[in-house]
Amino acid sequence: MVLVRLLVLSLFHMSLGGSQPTQSSQQASSPPHPAGQQSPLGTSNLSFPWSRLRLPRYIIPLHYHLLLHPNLTTLSFTGSVQIQIDVQNNTNWVVLHSKGLQISKAAIVDQNFAHLSDQVLPVLHNPSHEQIGIFSPRVLSSGQKYFLYLEFGAELSEGFYGFYKSTYRTSTGETRTLASTHFEPTSARMAFPCFDEPSFKANFSIRIRRSPEYISLSNMPVVETFEVNAGVLEDQFDASVKMSTYLVAFVICDFKYVTATTSSGVQVSIYASPEKWPQTHYALEVAVKMLDFYEEYFNIHYPLPKQGTLCLVFLLLLCQIPLFPPFTFSPLTCVFPLSDLIAIPDFESGAMENWGLTTYRETSLLFDPLTSSISDKLWVTMVIGHELAHQWFGNLVTMEWWNDIWLNEGFARYMEYISVEATYPDLKVEEYLLQTCFSAVGHDSLNSSRPISSPAENPTQIKQMFDTVSYDKGACVLHMLRHFLTDDVFQRGIVRYLRKYSYRNAHNQDLWDSLANTCSEEDFMSGKHCYSSSQASKNAVSKHINIHSRTSLHRCPLIHFTQCKQLFSGLVTCCGCMYCLPQYLFAGEHMDLTAMMNTWILQKGIPLVTVTRKGPHLLLRQDRFLRTVLPSDRLWSTLQQGFLWHIPLTYKTDASSTIHRHLMTTPTDSIHIGEEVSWVKVNTDMTGYYVVHYEDGGWDEMTKLLRENHTALSYKDRTHLIHNAFQLVTAGHLSLDKGLDLIGYLQLETHTVPLLEGIGYLETFYRMTEKRNEFDVISNLGMYILRFFRAVIDRQTWSDRGSVSERRLRSEVLSLACHLKDPPCLERARESFKDWLQSNGTLNLPTDVAVTVFSVGAQDDHGWVSLLHTYNMSLSEAQKSKILFALTCSRDTNKLHRLLELGLEGKVIRSQDLSSVILMVARNPRGYRLAWNFVKKNWDTLVQKFQLGSFCIRNILIGTTGQFSSPEELTEVQHFFESIKEQASQLRAAQVALDNVQKNVRWFQRNLETLRNWLNKQLQ
Repeated sequence: MVLVRLLVLSLFHMSLGGSQPTQSSQQASSPPHPAGQQSPLGTSNLSFPWSRLRLPRYIIPLHYHLLLHPNLTTLSFTGSVQIQIDVQNNTNWVVLHSKGLQISKAAIVDQNFAHLSDQVLPVLHNPSHEQIGIFSPRVLSSGQKYFLYLEFGAELSEGFYGFYKSTYRTSTGETRTLASTHFEPTSARMAFPCFDEPSFKANFSIRIRRSPEYISLSNMPVVETFEVNAGVLEDQFDASVKMSTYLVAFVICDFKYVTATTSSGVQVSIYASPEKWPQTHYALEVAVKMLDFYEEYFNIHYPLPKQGTLCLVFLLLLCQIPLFPPFTFSPLTCVFPLSDLIAIPDFESGAMENWGLTTYRETSLLFDPLTSSISDKLWVTMVIGHELAHQWFGNLVTMEWWNDIWLNEGFARYMEYISVEATYPDLKVEEYLLQTCFSAVGHDSLNSSRPISSPAENPTQIKQMFDTVSYDKGACVLHMLRHFLTDDVFQRGIVRYLRKYSYRNAHNQDLWDSLANTCSEEDFMSGKHCYSSSQASKNAVSKHINIHSRTSLHRCPLIHFTQCKQLFSGLVTCCGCMYCLPQYLFAGEHMDLTAMMNTWILQKGIPLVTVTRKGPHLLLRQDRFLRTVLPSDRLWSTLQQGFLWHIPLTYKTDASSTIHRHLMTTPTDSIHIGEEVSWVKVNTDMTGYYVVHYEDGGWDEMTKLLRENHTALSYKDRTHLIHNAFQLVTAGHLSLDKGLDLIGYLQLETHTVPLLEGIGYLETFYRMTEKRNEFDVISNLGMYILRFFRAVIDRQTWSDRGSVSERRLRSEVLSLACHLKDPPCLERARESFKDWLQSNGTLNLPTDVAVTVFSVGAQDDHGWVSLLHTYNMSLSEAQKSKILFALTCSRDTNKLHRLLELGLEGKVIRSQDLSSVILMVARNPRGYRLAWNFVKKNWDTLVQKFQLGSFCIRNILIGTTGQFSSPEELTEVQHFFESIKEQASQLRAAQVALDNVQKNVRWFQRNLETLRNWLNKQLQ
């Protein structure tokens, strides 16, 4: 492929007679200056014209012509941008975003490139709003288009936002530099002046100047490269589709790549530093499969055709090769879609969905078969699935404002599971969706949670929207909605949503309208995907439909829209695909999807459904589920006021295999289930986002069922019961001994997911108690876990054999066994570590047990030092992450402190990994106080590195304080937040941290003695 493109380039150079830019392209970048230009206009009589955080709406950017010249020696860059703007109100001002840029020149010209002033225009700055204002002495007229021209420069950023520097070290010790971008959510303004809000979509024509030893990448392909002067080349990229500024990207590096093509002709390339290039092949396979899947699932071709003006047409004609899709040709242009994925050595988040150039942390893209575990493989697969889903959800259709970022991230998180299950079924990704929803429940059951759609105005508030609520809760609510509407209706509804709002912005309501089937006859006749609910009130015949039965599909004849309505009265017509779907009706009324979904999107929290059996009826009550306030507390009733959800309940009984359905829209409700039913399991497979409490002996029935016939329930239902039971313990609705009795059946359990759920809670109790020096409880709990799960532990092999589920169980069980000082586990791990040391690190340990082996080996000085040396030299980020975790398991506080300092320094341990180091040290019973003191001492430095509101700052605060469980520690955390009151008041994470500590304190106050007594009873 490369050779063919080179041949075509040579043909074009021959035909065009050179590669210098034309006069028109020069004018588009830098408007000609008027003769005898005067000094700049004065600014002494001008004040900044705009007081709001959001930009005025009367100037709309249409097209950016951006030139950038980064210098990777001086670590700075210069640039210019010409923005075509559409003026919709008469004004003398253009207000846009800029942060940290030195603006050296400003001009405004009309469509004929005539200057509006013979003087350099003044630029006013409003740093608090990250805005600049350009004053024009001549009025910009409504309805006219102009070009705003700015020249600027800045240092490459030292952090992870804007246009920033990154480095990597070769195996010979040489440090090499690259420059990369990360703009989401509000950092494009750090690279070039722009209208940096998601609704200001525009086209981008980008040019980048570089030294010959580097390449440059951007959203679109290079269409021409020419020499500007000795040692400087300029790459001109094709014009982009309309997109938001946060999706713009460019990288200047010396990376290598692998490439392949999807079945529809999308060229996919994976880039990495030269010595890590062999680790790109799995990502290439995944990306190709994912793009093929998404094109089919969304029924929309990959939405970013990259247009190249240098075309294969001459070669094809010369060789008499017929033209065929996906290539379409004009005399000078061919269109061929491309998708580039690149691993950036310094990267704060997991990945970023820049349109056509997705950027990744190395651990999220690179896979080394010798050192990457099955969990690493799943992670890479899911992250790629997430980012490529964004090419449709987020890029093609973008939320109007950051308050609805869940429309991007919730969908992308959920599509991870749908796409991986379809393309890599052997990875068993569906087993992980439960954990995603459990994570959301954990956050959402604190009073400090927030609605999925929440106000966010300034950059700090906007950054905080990228959290568990947007990602995990968003995904779980969509999962619930998909199961409620059925897979087919859900899929076709989102296809309609994507088609209708392509290259535009959307709100929550737009999604509900697409899913709730609001389509016109015109939509139907045009062949678009839509469902009609406009006639629902007329379809009285449909009211006989049983609300407890799953929606079924009926094939409709290919007939006119009105005829279909007449023939299938009572059925919602899936117009574009010619299906008719029974209408969901509840209490004789048409379901209002907007009203239902608003209860999940516009109010915070999660419902608790309390179930009571009374004869043939199931009595239901819904409350807000809170883990920080007990029903006996005075605050309880206050915190419950105004909360009501429309809950799509599902349940299963022993009387049949049918999954029954019921929409609960009132505080209390009842369902007739019959006298013959002996047990009822509510929230089948946890497809619903709610917690269930079985009152009046209901939990005893569940415990009895699990012990006598646990396979009567699916593994998801068994896992859900374990999770709900211990959540209810924390919330004070269930005693701890009831929860512990429930998991007594686990000796019979053979499925990994419920096993790990039960083991996970016991491990949590152990690790929390470990930090309180409750020595008798620690000893007894460790002894109980090893005794109770002895058979499970002994079944594990120290290998990489088995299914994904078996390998996952092996990693978790052996890690815990060695942490509990199980003699056989420690002996085997020490032998393996000794063999690894004697091979000078060349022995490849089984990847599933490598962390356990390294963690045991790190307990002595020689092992710890050897691991740190290997960490420093390794070219495998997967191996380095395992070693780093092991290093933080040391019981030597001096070594733990050294790791924290190395992370702060950012050389041996990259700054991107500092937050992880802090959290891993905090997990260590010898290090949790050390980590907290480190955070307090270095707070200002941490905020400078990661930015206030970032997920790293959030994780540091919640992760370190989450280890505390005493009233004294709660007071200490409160005092720290008082000392940084101005910053803490802006951070939702501060309140989350306090809620977590308060929850832990109350848990021990209520449950420590219960745990002690229960263990004594079990070990008698």
